[in-house]
Amino acid sequence: MSMQNKVQKIVVMGAGAVGCYFGGMLSRAGHDVTLVARPEHVNVIQAQGLHMDCMTFQEFVAVHASAELDAIKHADLVLFCVKSPDTLTTIELIRPYLKPQTIILSLQNGVDNCERIRSVVGNPVFPAVVYVATLMAGPGRLKHNGRGELVIGLWESTDPESNAAQTQMLDEISALFAHAGIPCPVSQDVRRDLWFKFLVNCSYNAISAIGQIEYGKMVSVDSVKELIDTLADEVLAIAHHEQINITKEEATQANDMIANTMVTQRSSTAQDIARKKSTEIDFLNGLVVKKGRAYGIATPANQSVYALVKMMEKFNA
Repeated sequence: MSMQNKVQKIVVMGAGAVGCYFGGMLSRAGHDVTLVARPEHVNVIQAQGLHMDCMTFQEFVAVHASAELDAIKHADLVLFCVKSPDTLTTIELIRPYLKPQTIILSLQNGVDNCERIRSVVGNPVFPAVVYVATLMAGPGRLKHNGRGELVIGLWESTDPESNAAQTQMLDEISALFAHAGIPCPVSQDVRRDLWFKFLVNCSYNAISAIGQIEYGKMVSVDSVKELIDTLADEVLAIAHHEQINITKEEATQANDMIANTMVTQRSSTAQDIARKKSTEIDFLNGLVVKKGRAYGIATPANQSVYALVKMMEKFNA
């Protein structure tokens, strides 16, 4: 049985800017999508649709929306978009509503969310590396600033039979997104792809938050470019310890590309601080510091930006 029959209903759990973009695109392409979001977004979306101000179109997109967790119960595919600090709490809350065969796709920052989700549920769980610049411009209003693709893959290989079944799921999820105009290749080494994204997040997010500044402006300061470089070197040292093979040259190339493709973007961490919300810093630079301590690898640059963001969070009342 092909999964085109299996994935009838898609639910976006924690539909902020990222979830609204991908959920909105899928709904616009004719898929049955429900956004589970905060009531202020849900009320507006139910009344007039999701307003998508995208690079190639501006329109109101009809999409189901709910503030209730039981919306999950019909889901064949869950796009899991909550902030990393909320992963365990949220997966525990939705566990009673999940069908055993429901696929969970984690569209989250950080490199340990799949493991944490799998520690709670037995469902098929896959990571998605997200490349999109978006923000919520108001209740039910999405602003898209650039890119909009995913990379998915097997988190770890298991037995060949299970691998074959999971690979088929991934191929069909890839086709589902492609049909909605979202490039979504299946990677042969998604852990490496996740670490690339993690490296970029650790290099940019905290600095953007501390300065409340866009990426393009950040890199116009020479000493900040040096700091980005040092942050990346520390992340690479941790990655190599975990047998993730990324070269210094590849890391520099990835970081340079972000500055060039997302010139006007402020990091999600910067947006959280500006909105007086807690950030994901414990799962970004904080995780580098934690792993550094465990492995005996010095991470002074990550420790510094981590400490400053934690300070801003604490007094951000």
